[in-house]
Amino acid sequence: MKNKHLIPLVLILLTVFSSFSSYGQNKEYYELKTYTIKNDDQEKRVDAYLKDAYIPALKRMGIENIGVFKVRPDKFKLSDKIYVLIPFKTLAEFDKLDAMLAVDKAHLDSGADYINATHDKKPYERISSVLMRAFPDMPVMRPSSVDGERKDRVYELRSYEGPTEAMYHRKVDMFNEGGEVELFENLGFNAVFYADVISGDKMPNLMYMTTFSDMDKRNALWKNFVDSDKWKEISVMDKYLNTVSNADIFLLYPTEYSDY
Repeated sequence: MKNKHLIPLVLILLTVFSSFSSYGQNKEYYELKTYTIKNDDQEKRVDAYLKDAYIPALKRMGIENIGVFKVRPDKFKLSDKIYVLIPFKTLAEFDKLDAMLAVDKAHLDSGADYINATHDKKPYERISSVLMRAFPDMPVMRPSSVDGERKDRVYELRSYEGPTEAMYHRKVDMFNEGGEVELFENLGFNAVFYADVISGDKMPNLMYMTTFSDMDKRNALWKNFVDSDKWKEISVMDKYLNTVSNADIFLLYPTEYSDY
C-alpha cells in the first residue's frame, strides 16, 4: 500500500525537478559589453582589439553572430560608447570565456597593444557588462539582415526598467503572452533579441533590439506600431499599466567589422 502511494509522489517530484532543470535550457544568453572611451586614440585601440583579436578569438571558440555598434551621430550627444553584443548557448560557455581568452596565443599576440596597455595609456575609461536571458517567444538571436549603408542603418536598443519585480514580470508577460513580440514581428521590426536582464546595474530590467534600414523606416514603423489595433488593445489593459518606470533608448549603427 505504501508503494502504491509513493509512486505517484515520485513521478510528481521528477516532473517538478525536470521542469526546473530545463528552465532556460533552450534560451540563449547574451552579454552586452559597453566600452566608454574619451578620445579618438582610445576608439582606434578598442576597434583594433575587437576586430583583430577579440572577435576572431570568440569565433575560434564557436561563438558567432557578434554585433559591434556605435552611437549614431547626433549634434546634441557625445558618441563615447562602443557596444559589443555576444550570444552564448549556455551559461557555461559564458563562464569559461575569460579562461579561454587567457590561453589563446593568437588573441594574446594580436591584442598585445590593448592587453598590455599601461595605466597612463589605457585604451578605454571603463567597461560595463549586462548579462541577459532570451525571452521564450524569441529564444534564439536573429541577426538582422537589413540592407543599405551601415552608417544609415538604425539598430535600436531599448531598456525597460520595472518599478517592482511583480510589475516588471507583467511587462515581460506583455511581450510574450500579451503578443507584443508577435506585433513587432508582424510589422517587420527585424528584432535581433528580446531578453530579461539577469545581472546588471539596472534591475529589474528587460532589453531588446530592433533594426531598420534608415531613420525614415524606423519612424514609419513605430507610427504603425502605435496606431495598430493590437497595441491599442494591450496598452490599456489594467495588468499592463504602469509596468515601466524608466525607458532608455539607444540609436546605434553597426561597425564595419560587426557580424550584422
